[in-house]
Amino acid sequence: MTPTPDPGAEPVSAVVAAGIRDVPDFPQPGVVFKDITPLLADPVALGRVTAAVVEVAQRVGATVVAGIEARGFMLAAPAAERAGLGFWPVRKAGKLPPPVLRRDYALEYGTAALELAATAVRPGERVLLVDDVLATGGTARAACELLEEAGTEVVALVVLLELASLGGRAPLGDRPVVALRTEP
Repeated sequence: MTPTPDPGAEPVSAVVAAGIRDVPDFPQPGVVFKDITPLLADPVALGRVTAAVVEVAQRVGATVVAGIEARGFMLAAPAAERAGLGFWPVRKAGKLPPPVLRRDYALEYGTAALELAATAVRPGERVLLVDDVLATGGTARAACELLEEAGTEVVALVVLLELASLGGRAPLGDRPVVALRTEP
């Protein structure tokens, strides 16, 4: 009888790799979409990722966890709950009732904006920011700037997957980035 491997013994980067499905030419030709649905559907894998985010939150002394809409929510909220911390959603523009704090930013193909509920923000908080994929870094930088303009300190950005070839760390300056998995 062959023993069943202990999923807890596998490095978290391997768990992430096994839980991401590449979808070529989505949402447009030439783009490879990183689908995290398989990881989210696997309670053991999701638990491992959540535990890894909690470990980072504890290590950096975070007092709150923020997640970038939408897939960052799915990783940040359970980690915040497990760590005993509050969760702040960083939303796309127009999704929150006023009052909101807003940050406009440029994308390769236009502009976008992120918002944060002004009623949730407490200046001086130490924020762990969470997202799914770090690609070019524009959205992550805008989220960091929004949180910093609100008077908080972004103590680290945690991403499930970093696509290193796209240079997403550069726009983040010296902000600490923790990638659970990095692909070239």
